[in-house]
Amino acid sequence: MGNILKATLDELGTLVIDGAMGTQLFDRGLMSGDSPEPWNVDHPDRVQNVHDAYVGAGSNIILTNTFGGTANRQKLHNLQDRVYEFNKAGAEVARRSADAVDRTVLVAGSMGPTGDLFEPMGDLNHAAAVESFTVQAQGLVDGGADILWIETMSDLAEVRSAVEAALSIEGDTPVCTTLSFDTKGRSMMGVTPRQAVREISEMGVTAIGGNCGNGLDEIEGVISQMHDALPEAILIAKANAGIPKWIGDELYYDGNPQLMAEYAQRARALGAKIIGGCCGSGPEHISAMAQALSPDAPPVTVARGFEIPDEKDAPPDESGGRTRSGRRRRKAG
Repeated sequence: MGNILKATLDELGTLVIDGAMGTQLFDRGLMSGDSPEPWNVDHPDRVQNVHDAYVGAGSNIILTNTFGGTANRQKLHNLQDRVYEFNKAGAEVARRSADAVDRTVLVAGSMGPTGDLFEPMGDLNHAAAVESFTVQAQGLVDGGADILWIETMSDLAEVRSAVEAALSIEGDTPVCTTLSFDTKGRSMMGVTPRQAVREISEMGVTAIGGNCGNGLDEIEGVISQMHDALPEAILIAKANAGIPKWIGDELYYDGNPQLMAEYAQRARALGAKIIGGCCGSGPEHISAMAQALSPDAPPVTVARGFEIPDEKDAPPDESGGRTRSGRRRRKAG
């Protein structure tokens, strides 16, 4: 079959990926603290409604509702024995949305962090991580995922485990990886964009980039550095919809659709080929971005502001970015 992601990029040039899943499910009744993944089985119509909205907004790639779909995450809800089921169902739900339209829409199987720290800081080791990710990846591929999408990572050891698991699945499913660079221009575990693109590109992934983080400018800085370090890499930009702000007891993001459209054009100019939104972004943001990235869209000229420190100028924080303890955060969605 070949690499379906590269073939689609060759055809379209730039691909639009979708936005947040979590906030969309909260709008449809998911309660805070509940695991979203069981909804692939219990409420597939609501999950498909989210996918349908993103497809309707112009997404060329949609992510499955499986970000927390490892046994490590699901054991927090005593659901670790249903990991394969949840992931397969999540891919099947997204597949129905992708196949319902008369254009190419790829299903990307979302694989987020386990939430556990690797040895010696934690108890997780490489073999256990590979085993956990393999069950998830197998379910996603069996459910019809076109891509295995490893996202919001911070530790190269965890990336390596997830990529090994993804590449072990029979077939030629392309693998993509994004990290979150939200700690002084580094990931939580001290990885720089330049280091990430150099090391992860050697693992056999098709595309690499950044997602989540601290707003639009940060992701633009990530893409700029990755492109400079490895110009031939296929880069992914999936930024949050601006900066989150609490208003009363509600969390809002300040990036409106027009700002996201401008960011999409800047990200493409900096070298990104796959562009979308993360936390705080919804179908209206993706629609504006898809229009801005269309071949006949007028260019948007906006001065860039903040740039993340370059690798040589960005020492880790006092802990080296490597000694945080406790469970890692789940995306706000």
